Amino acid sequence: MISFKTIASGSSGNCVIFSYNNKKILIDCGISGKKLIAFLNEENINPADIQSILITHEHIDHIKGAGIISRKFNIPIIASKGTWRGMSAIGTTAKRIEFEDNREIPFGDIKITPFSIPHDAIQPTGFVIKAEDKKFAVATDIGHLTKEIAYNLVGCSAVVIEANYDETMLKNGRYPQMLKRRIAGNNGHLNNKDTGKLAGYLVKNGTKRILLGHLSNENNSPEIAFEEVAKELEFQGFKIGKDVLLSVAPRYDASENICKSL
Repeated sequence: MISFKTIASGSSGNCVIFSYNNKKILIDCGISGKKLIAFLNEENINPADIQSILITHEHIDHIKGAGIISRKFNIPIIASKGTWRGMSAIGTTAKRIEFEDNREIPFGDIKITPFSIPHDAIQPTGFVIKAEDKKFAVATDIGHLTKEIAYNLVGCSAVVIEANYDETMLKNGRYPQMLKRRIAGNNGHLNNKDTGKLAGYLVKNGTKRILLGHLSNENNSPEIAFEEVAKELEFQGFKIGKDVLLSVAPRYDASENICKSL
């Protein structure tokens, strides 16, 4: 059975877990070691079953607990060469693995392929996961949509994609102008409308489950993100609940298994 869910999602911390045949992969560990251990206990997951922690980029909301979890449970950490240059904050690790290009990383019957994303980090990546001849993906912290992102996500059965901010909320919000420009810039984050366009393209090409992640606490809300993405999907002719199941990742808690109905 395949399980694909977020453990936490947002600027306060990000962590995704993918499970297949008793093997588990974490993508990012931006929550405390204590919180991750509590989740594993609740799910009756043996930490020894975690094959690796893959890191998308070096920002603290993606790496906060990675070092302690790696050391405590002897779990290797995998990240791009550039991400490792910016990740001194995690301290020592059980094993450090780096990649320079976006070649497939094999984990037996799980295959993972990194792909480049535009974000204000040294060498940020998203990840495509393959199991049972199906594709899944994590793609957050995206400043703008690129052909490489679309190429990698097309054909995925289920995806976690960013819907970080509502344009009006960001424009009228209390953030300083410099931060607003960073968020809305080419190497910042993805807004709800652009996420909706990407979602429509993916559904047109076979995606059945979309989990909206990395929502801003200040410049978005689960209700607004869902409404805007759903509106774009419906504009493109898709019915929510029939053609695609759309949901929003909780900020502090685990999501449902978005592969459950596939």
